[in-house]
Amino acid sequence: MQKTWFPAQVVRGENALEHIGEICALLGKRPFVLGGEQGLASVADGLPQQLSQANLTHTGWEWFGGECTPGHIARLTKMAQDTNSDVIIAVGGGKALDTGKAVAFHCRLPVITVPTIAATCAAVTPLSIRYQDDGHFLDLYHLPVAPAAVVVDSTRLSRSPLRWLAAGLGDTLAKWYEFRAISTGDSTSGFAASSQANSEICYKLIAAHGAAACQAVVSQRASPAFEQVLDAIFLFAGLTSLMSSGAHAAAAHALYEGFTVCDKTRAFGHGLLVGYGNLCLLALENRSDEDLAEAIALAQACSVPLRLNDICPSLSEEERDSIIHAAIHAPDMTNMPFPVSAQQLSDAMKRVDNFPAS
Repeated sequence: MQKTWFPAQVVRGENALEHIGEICALLGKRPFVLGGEQGLASVADGLPQQLSQANLTHTGWEWFGGECTPGHIARLTKMAQDTNSDVIIAVGGGKALDTGKAVAFHCRLPVITVPTIAATCAAVTPLSIRYQDDGHFLDLYHLPVAPAAVVVDSTRLSRSPLRWLAAGLGDTLAKWYEFRAISTGDSTSGFAASSQANSEICYKLIAAHGAAACQAVVSQRASPAFEQVLDAIFLFAGLTSLMSSGAHAAAAHALYEGFTVCDKTRAFGHGLLVGYGNLCLLALENRSDEDLAEAIALAQACSVPLRLNDICPSLSEEERDSIIHAAIHAPDMTNMPFPVSAQQLSDAMKRVDNFPAS
């Protein structure tokens, strides 16, 4: 049996946050707001006012805790229940949104996600990536429901730091690179064909508009190119995952999971680490120098790190080995169409790191 969950409503465009009151009023009257410190601060000038104008009373305004952990999920679940909240609003980056989605599931409440950085497709997916208290990767926590609404405000997102758009670009490019790596070529299923088509759309939109979107963020002004890239990050990347009837992540995400075991790399940024992992994936597949050069040029245009030194120039051999060991045993690595050894991953990383600069 195939089960697929979609967000019920996606509101996107300039100043989209101005509509959150009317969106929330359809779902509940007592929203509990949680999010990252910077994310909450970035909407403090608009979100409370919009809720008040819709005659809604927010029952909480809480920092999510910094990591999406079972402990923080349980703590916030109790707070939402104790305040008789009837809808969750999650604000911020991927970890904050993942926490909000899990809290809503435990409370049996609808959730509205408000991404304040365009770093992942977490706003739309029925999935939370959970971590241990020390920040190490714990598991992929699949949820039986997608967000009730997603608010993608391009005006506010254009004011976020460039590194987080770069993270979104790296993570979204993985939709195509990883799908291609693990695809069996079977597109007889409509779900498989749709997932593949959306992953390719992600790649094409970023190849066409990624560099201009980065410039829009540097200028802190939304543009048509930026809007196209936001669609790739939030909509088409989400559809790639939602329409997949099987695995849709592979070595690029496994390498990210490996990076979480190292104190020096853990907080660098999910999508930035996945972006570097994309290049290592191509090397693992023994793609040609021409293919690798094209991928590196696109990554560079999108401000994605190109070498391990761009992520951390002070890694010891022991730390590098621990990252590789964790990566080859990460859940997503099992999706590769061939077994990946530590030596293979090490060689792939060296090929990328030593590739001639353009």
